[in-house]
Amino acid sequence: MLNEEALLALAARAADADGRTVWPAESWDILRQTGVLAWCIPQAYAGKGRSTLELLAGYEALAGACLTTCFVLSQRDAACRRIRDSAHEALCHALLPRLARGESFATVGLSQLTTSRQHGKPALIATPEGKSFLLNGIMPWVTGAPQADHFITGAVLEDGRQILAALPRVSPGVTVGPPLDLMALQGSLTAEVRCRHVLLENDCILAGPAERVMTIGRGGTGGLETSCLALGLAGAAVTFLQKEALSRSDLGATARRFDETRSVLRQEMHRFAQTSATAEETSALRARANALVLRATQAALTASKGTGFLRQHPAQRWARQALFFLVWSCPRPAADATLALVAPPLDHECPSV
Repeated sequence: MLNEEALLALAARAADADGRTVWPAESWDILRQTGVLAWCIPQAYAGKGRSTLELLAGYEALAGACLTTCFVLSQRDAACRRIRDSAHEALCHALLPRLARGESFATVGLSQLTTSRQHGKPALIATPEGKSFLLNGIMPWVTGAPQADHFITGAVLEDGRQILAALPRVSPGVTVGPPLDLMALQGSLTAEVRCRHVLLENDCILAGPAERVMTIGRGGTGGLETSCLALGLAGAAVTFLQKEALSRSDLGATARRFDETRSVLRQEMHRFAQTSATAEETSALRARANALVLRATQAALTASKGTGFLRQHPAQRWARQALFFLVWSCPRPAADATLALVAPPLDHECPSV
């Protein structure tokens, strides 16, 4: 789906995309030129309509080449899926062809409905205004926010129901904050977006008002994407170990173990993509993918010795980026499962048999 030349070009720019708070324009243009931006969009809207398995294979390869660029793509594709699944034909025809061609950029600002700011009042509130709504509050984590033409976002009404909408960036009252100072993936330009008395027209509503609006029209790779990107980053570390093992036989067994684990997890992920996995199964896969990417990248750093701790070496970047999977879209079940794998109980804490 993506030629080796394009992957090498992305890999050559990966350190810059990770380490600088600058939009990775050249890397994004590679995705545009190679048709990647059309992958998840149906042919009816000028896209390529790739299958779920094709998308997962493509994302895994991209994440191994440049996690920052692939992460941005994942958020844009999540926005495209929400538009696609809305059954709002006017918006689909207005937005999706331009997104497929790379003429515009959309992203998601939905963490306030899923994993962020869940212990207080809603972060983004919608108040009915005739047939429209007034939005007040914030979207805490929005990837590519300064580049966005539309934010696919969700807000909560006074009665607890939710709406999902395509909010134009140019709407009066929308303010994009400065990019957050992240420890990795700085080129993703993840920022907070604030809404102050923003008028959201009725024709921008994708779903709702309804309870648990995020469950409406769910489909595609959304539930598996995070695990897929973790496998891709782990793959970069595994490939490094395999190359090192050619001249260092002591690394051979380690490289094989990691590669076998990655293969098993990939098969499971693909099986889930073709069947109906439970939430528990998806969380367990996510935890195992998290554990793999943490261990594989740390093994690559260990194998590279002191050189790997230098800023120009990819091993230190992979190890930093692996930590992102501990916090990215990590609801409680996935977090608990990850903790159980990476921090098992000590012997004296285990119950007696």
